[in-house]
Amino acid sequence: MANIKSQKKRIKTNEKARQRNMSFKSKVRTAIKKVEADVKANAKEKAISDLNVAISLLDKSVVKGVFHHKTAGREKSRLQLLVNNLK
Repeated sequence: MANIKSQKKRIKTNEKARQRNMSFKSKVRTAIKKVEADVKANAKEKAISDLNVAISLLDKSVVKGVFHHKTAGREKSRLQLLVNNLK
């Protein structure tokens, strides 16, 4: 454990940020799984609406610094392909 006051504050701040990032990553993963489940069930309308939510969350995650922009772009592209290939 740190003895320096500023380092103790930094540890608390880092933990808060870690918790916030974990929560946001979980939201994004859940949104992605919803889209994948809709595609598996052949529910195109639901898949499109869930895709929009997932894309929005991925864009927000880039702005917040949770995901790298290329990671988010890759996920968006992959989901878009899944939905576009639905009949």
